[in-house]
Amino acid sequence: MIYKIIKSVYRFFVSLQRRLQRKYWSWRARLVAGSYVTPPIVSFRSIFTPQTHFGKNTNFNGMHITGSGKVTIGDNFHSGRGCKMITSYHNFDKGTHIPYDRTMIHKDVIIGDNVWLGDNVIILGGVIIGEGAVIQAGSVVAKSIQKYAIAGGHPAVAFKFRNKEHYEQLKAEKKFM
Repeated sequence: MIYKIIKSVYRFFVSLQRRLQRKYWSWRARLVAGSYVTPPIVSFRSIFTPQTHFGKNTNFNGMHITGSGKVTIGDNFHSGRGCKMITSYHNFDKGTHIPYDRTMIHKDVIIGDNVWLGDNVIILGGVIIGEGAVIQAGSVVAKSIQKYAIAGGHPAVAFKFRNKEHYEQLKAEKKFM
């Protein structure tokens, strides 16, 4: 009997902690973001830049965006834990010093609607991820990914595509998570 009471009290405090954490990180994302259509839902520690722009119904479970490039995230976006977007890097190719100089190169990232990133995905600057794409956990996205693609690897490449007709039917019926 006492075990059940302790267990229920513990569950209550864990759920309270998660709700408070979600409120804090969501508030912080709204405070920092350049713009949003609807407030993002941020469940775990996430870092955004003022150059980050959110669509409707964006959901994050741990995202770290760095650099000065613009990041545009479409509607109904979902990310797993530990994801990163890197939009700036050192000038190593035509710089004035070796291995790199003090100048930075900034590249934008564009993510289409209804995109899902698995855990620990890294997206580099200059990438466009098309609508409906799914990026496999642990992937490094160094080149653009087409619409409806299911991609993964180092670097991420499309290895399969969604059923376009089924996708469009669900989209028309507005069945979004």
